[in-house]
Amino acid sequence: RVVGKKIAASKLRFWRDAGLGFKTPREAIEGTYVDKKCPFTGNVSIRGHVFRAVVRSNKMKRTIIVRRDYLQLHPQVQPL
Repeated sequence: RVVGKKIAASKLRFWRDAGLGFKTPREAIEGTYVDKKCPFTGNVSIRGHVFRAVVRSNKMKRTIIVRRDYLQLHPQVQPL
């Protein structure tokens, strides 16, 4: 940073690359929202498994309900 130049407040926005192949959204880079639970602008890291699912509901604020289809095998039931 050069001493003596003033930087506009809009240029001081904090954002980061979340990793795992996720692109940082343009809204996170240029937006004005503040969310401490956002992996791009807040203090949350993406951990665990990344999986595919179908979004069933997004009625709550910053929360979604997903549906995952998977096979659950029971050892008592033997396939023929």
